[in-house]
Amino acid sequence: MVKQSDRAPLLDWEEIPAPGPNPAAQQQQPPPPLGEEDAPKSSHPAGRHKPKRTGTSGGPAATTVTCSPTRSLTAGVASGNGSPGRPRTEPLGSDRHAPFPGLSARDQWEEKDQIVAVFVVTFDTRSGNMVEWSLPHDINLDGVEFKSIASGSHRITNDFIYFRKGCYFGLACFANMPVESELERGARMKSVGILSPSYTLLYRYMHFLENQVRHQLKCPGQYSPLEAFYEDKKAVLPPTGNGLVTACPTWSVTSINRCMHPEMKITHPAGCMSQFIQFFGEHIMVLWKFALLRKRILIFSPPPIGVVCYRVYCCCCLANVSLPGIGVSVPELRPFFYVNIADISVLETELSYVACTTEKIFEDKKELYDVYVDNQNVKTHRSHLQPLLRLNAADKEKYRKLSEQRQMLLYSQEVDGDCTTNEEDLFILFFMELNNRIFQTLSDIAGSSDPILTAEHVRAMGLDPQGDRSFLVDLLEVYGIDVTLVIDQLCCP
Repeated sequence: MVKQSDRAPLLDWEEIPAPGPNPAAQQQQPPPPLGEEDAPKSSHPAGRHKPKRTGTSGGPAATTVTCSPTRSLTAGVASGNGSPGRPRTEPLGSDRHAPFPGLSARDQWEEKDQIVAVFVVTFDTRSGNMVEWSLPHDINLDGVEFKSIASGSHRITNDFIYFRKGCYFGLACFANMPVESELERGARMKSVGILSPSYTLLYRYMHFLENQVRHQLKCPGQYSPLEAFYEDKKAVLPPTGNGLVTACPTWSVTSINRCMHPEMKITHPAGCMSQFIQFFGEHIMVLWKFALLRKRILIFSPPPIGVVCYRVYCCCCLANVSLPGIGVSVPELRPFFYVNIADISVLETELSYVACTTEKIFEDKKELYDVYVDNQNVKTHRSHLQPLLRLNAADKEKYRKLSEQRQMLLYSQEVDGDCTTNEEDLFILFFMELNNRIFQTLSDIAGSSDPILTAEHVRAMGLDPQGDRSFLVDLLEVYGIDVTLVIDQLCCP
């Protein structure tokens, strides 16, 4: 029987010793994409979705960073009161009041419990993937057994997977352990996962799930730690029990400056933005246009799929706009994360999404997607979208400025030791300002007495009048902006 501890308002459920530095967990960190081995490494804290608290006096200074596609990186300092963006005074890993491995007492205090299910999935040599155990017992987990163990996972030792299940999002950690058993054909494979109405805070339970899947491999059938975890963290949902699928978070300048413990950088989706942009290089500008146009984007990769789930999140972040009223009439860019053939019927009804898969068969199902990404190769079978695959001078200039700002930030961190800002803030703000500038210009022109978009307007938005003509035509149509595009005497409504 699990008893509550009187030393903390959480359940003291541990059955196995709290892990120290774990080589297996270190292997779980996604490897750097191709060409990133020599990339500069940053030691600053990665971003978090929590807005910064500010005060009037008596605390350390809080730094506000402006990242611009057209200007250099600048910073202004305002007085703050105990900014969480500053390094913590207590040493990292001092979780003496945190019985959940990898979850600090501060995180558990701030986190609002939103876990609606916890489960164990196993691979059975006779029945295939199956849900071995779950709480609560009455929740519908049909299909979770295939989402939690990705196709092809038998070739790898561990992985993590983000996915969607109906109105919930899930995170599962997979592990594959060799065993001397003919019945199990020499390998035992399991995943331990959770469901939540939102994906933005699932990363906080990554270490717990990694610990538990290893525990399940070594001690099958011992579920009491998972039972205690669920009882402590289960969500209080509306009476209908019907959570809402959240789209990619809407960012604002005030919510960009957020804190995170450095050890969470890899396990949090926002922590891989720098890898995402380095991986795709200049072609990030191609993905940016497709994301802004709310196209259906499918990313293929063989296992491990965890780092690719991060690319799904990062791709959604390229389309952030903070101007009020913009995008209310267009489909949400839904992050589906990992999908398999069981999701085909759902994808058929979606107007806009970003997803990833390990199943090559999707490439032949062109009716399900507009853009297909295989490794670093971005392609589309839609003839009217083909021009967007070509990089133009304006695209290369924007990428150059983004890279320049990143180098300035890294230099500032190395020379001045300033870790109050990070690459995630820079990238997200860069594209947000770029998007805001485009839509602000279009809105101003649409509201004027002479709603004509000229080549000068296009250049002022950071676009190429000729190379981005097709992109602009689609953008005006998708967002229902009533202006006339006039470039080189060619006119189109």
